[in-house]
Amino acid sequence: MSSKLSRVTVLTVTFSLVVFLFSSCLAETYNLSYQLLDNPNGLKHYRLNVAVSQSLYEYYKDKNHRLSSNSDFAKFVTPYSLKPIAENLWKIYTDDEDFANGVLMIVHQIPYKETLPAKYPVETIVENQGDCDLFSYIAASIMKAGGLDVVLLYYESEEHMNIGVHLSHKPYDVRGQAYYVTYNGVQYYIAECTGDNWRDGWRVGECPDSLRYASPHIITLENCEQIAPGQVTASYKTLAASTITLTASSSYVIQGSTVTLFGKLSPGIQSENITIYVKVNGFPWTTMDTVKTDVNGSFTYTWRTERAGIYYIRASWSGNDDYAGADSTIQNITVMSVFFVLLGVITIILVCIGLFIFLISRKNQPSLEPQPPEIPS
Repeated sequence: MSSKLSRVTVLTVTFSLVVFLFSSCLAETYNLSYQLLDNPNGLKHYRLNVAVSQSLYEYYKDKNHRLSSNSDFAKFVTPYSLKPIAENLWKIYTDDEDFANGVLMIVHQIPYKETLPAKYPVETIVENQGDCDLFSYIAASIMKAGGLDVVLLYYESEEHMNIGVHLSHKPYDVRGQAYYVTYNGVQYYIAECTGDNWRDGWRVGECPDSLRYASPHIITLENCEQIAPGQVTASYKTLAASTITLTASSSYVIQGSTVTLFGKLSPGIQSENITIYVKVNGFPWTTMDTVKTDVNGSFTYTWRTERAGIYYIRASWSGNDDYAGADSTIQNITVMSVFFVLLGVITIILVCIGLFIFLISRKNQPSLEPQPPEIPS
């Protein structure tokens, strides 16, 4: 019975390990699309296609999500990673009010679901669901990436969040009175991010009845994320698929050695930024470095192994107007500690010496062969 149980346990562990390794090597690109109008009352339609690489999604999933004070809300605003969306919105809008209303059209298409804990915009976009604070983080990120002055508005007693955006003029498309808050002498028009009616939903300056006389905490965005390892891909065209390969010069090295990574981007575009992600001993994904592709789309990166452990490494490209971004498969590199390597070498030497002494001692022992019995005369 115990032997049967042992076999089952070994098989279960082996299967789980294979599934984990197999799934960890698969790279996926998440594709979404959003409808837009040329203005809130417009008739011209656009479809913005957005792609998110698995590496960027996992990078944000591994980041710290804790909130210790209201000022920590700002860290969930990530303008750099969503900048391609802002750049594409400016291709169809020439006015900051229309741009802000275009951002609201996007967040109004994401299904509402109360979500804890807080999440970063890339996570919400991929998972395609969220609540008021998650939608506010996305809207603030895109608007700030587009150059608008924006703040988060947190209504603590109402347990609600939306944003305030400064415009170059009073909103023209507001239906009724335009509502705003004032901070440091600047007017920030209310922008409500919830609601599932993207075409006729809330516009900049419009405010839900329950919030018209509320006093929100105004959270400025000096402490928002300034840089990220990658960006989403955004385009009004259907994005073609891209691929990226990665190999390592060795899978097993001694601590302090160098490893060279070789990769190639297809299509072969020159001077594209390739992000090298690394995960060590189960810790969160971080960025190792960024390298550029050569004229053929190839790239190399040489890295010195300073710490011992198991390294998971992959390369990622954020894409462009024509191609969705891509991730390479994950390369596993085992970096062996110098101490344990020396210990192993010493152990082997001692075992060999012991074996040699044992064999020599056996050879020098007197023969103990039995003597034939005496025959009586």
